[in-house]
Amino acid sequence: MTQHCGLIAVLGAPNAGKSTLVNALVGQKVAIVSAKAQTTRARLMGIALEGDTQIILADTPGLFEPKRRLDRAMVNAAWEGAAEADAILLVVDGRKKKLDYLQPILTSLEGRPERKILVLNKVDEVAKEPLLVTAQALAGEGQFDEVFFISALTGDGVPELKTRLAALMPEGPWHYPEDQVSDASERLLACEITREQLYRQLHDELPYDSTVRPESYQTRKDGSVEIHQQIVIAKDSQKGIVLGKGGARLKSIGEAARKELAELLGVKVHLFLHVKVDERWTDDKEIYEELGLEWVR
Repeated sequence: MTQHCGLIAVLGAPNAGKSTLVNALVGQKVAIVSAKAQTTRARLMGIALEGDTQIILADTPGLFEPKRRLDRAMVNAAWEGAAEADAILLVVDGRKKKLDYLQPILTSLEGRPERKILVLNKVDEVAKEPLLVTAQALAGEGQFDEVFFISALTGDGVPELKTRLAALMPEGPWHYPEDQVSDASERLLACEITREQLYRQLHDELPYDSTVRPESYQTRKDGSVEIHQQIVIAKDSQKGIVLGKGGARLKSIGEAARKELAELLGVKVHLFLHVKVDERWTDDKEIYEELGLEWVR
């Protein structure tokens, strides 16, 4: 059997549905999903298989106008994800009629040698005619080689897209073992799952300036895993929000994250969380390294 293997960079604006699409292509959860924009911070590789082909998907942070150091590091990570790619997928929220926000991304893509594929997502929520108008407007300039209409959430159109991506992958040995679905360590993935619960349960109450850091991750003698993590927030006033009345909110976040981790790892999980206030965490070089981001001045 001749193996094929290649890299696809998944680009787009925040909340276009990139992580949901990567999860759908892989066939299981590898990237956290939240309604909060800019959830994906570092470049995360999802690994999908199609026959004799391994498709490595770089789920990149959303491309937006960076204002702070963390923003700049995230946007840099997104473009780095595209640098080595065999093809670039631009994922666009098909529900949006105004497309001006995409102009900086389209300009940056101009003249790039990679094959470029336009993916209109969330098509289950839009009538067909407006979608065709959007596709025409974006693909009309001849920048994109192909256009796909999908719903990453329902899976509509995803198998066809996956088959096409597999056909584009060059001949070569697989980079990862057959059963590996992500390049993220279990330690990092555990932090991401807690962060997802943080966003999911606190919605708009908690500002974007929060992160989850690994403290320790060890296997006990009975085969279960003990995980200690630190939830870092920027302001003292946010501590009460995360803890909740009598620590109830933190307990709920920990319980939901622990349950999901146990399913993911297939073993019993003991998860211990504590909250730390650090106004300057977004300037901490060590945290950037943990997130797999480059320190940007």
